Amino acid sequence: MSSTLCFDFGNTRKKVAIFEGNEIVKTLVLQDDTSGTIRSLIDTYKPKKSILSSVIHHNPEIETILQDRTRFHLLSYRSKLPITTPVGKPETIGADRLAIAAGGVHFYPDKNLLLIGLGTCITTNFVNKYKELIGGSISPGLEMRLRSLQYYTAQLPLITPQPDVPLMGYDTETNILSGVILGMAYELDGFIAAYEEKFDNFNVVLTGGDLQHLASHLKSRIFADPELIFKGLYAISEVNNA
Repeated sequence: MSSTLCFDFGNTRKKVAIFEGNEIVKTLVLQDDTSGTIRSLIDTYKPKKSILSSVIHHNPEIETILQDRTRFHLLSYRSKLPITTPVGKPETIGADRLAIAAGGVHFYPDKNLLLIGLGTCITTNFVNKYKELIGGSISPGLEMRLRSLQYYTAQLPLITPQPDVPLMGYDTETNILSGVILGMAYELDGFIAAYEEKFDNFNVVLTGGDLQHLASHLKSRIFADPELIFKGLYAISEVNNA
């Protein structure tokens, strides 16, 4: 059974999922994107194919290594995709958002979809039942909000997210957690309600690293899939690395 490496380089973390056939067998957070790190992954898992989604200025040498040792594809708006992007500037759509949209239409075909990525930024991505990515929104993510409170004030500390968040904070830490995490949940519920007024029945799918902190606080009915971006990358790789 052949292996595929699916790389997701975001603003906060560089991650890779190892697929055996069409199943994820392992996900890793990479310490760096040096040539040695990529060669070690290839030596260990011996992939036949690889794909990279990157929203950062990654080490360009790794593209050459992946190209030489695997069937490699760099995700962009020019890739063969299971969606269309009828927007004014499709070249400005982040690779991560394309992968999320591809994963969404693969697992929820013929549905209107509101796909929400919870990473460094929160992205909402609306894909209609005709597989058109027609728009969405971008706002600061959880870590960005927590760090901004520390950076732009003289005395507020940097807080680590906790599973239990009170509505009414009783000290500085819980006030921040309530304001940031519950504030994000109310923001997302508001977006979902606004889309419900505009569109007919649709599925809401949440994904991303901060899914664990937000999902339980939403009132809206949602599907949660923490690996959706990797599943989308695999689907795109199968088409572009055929």
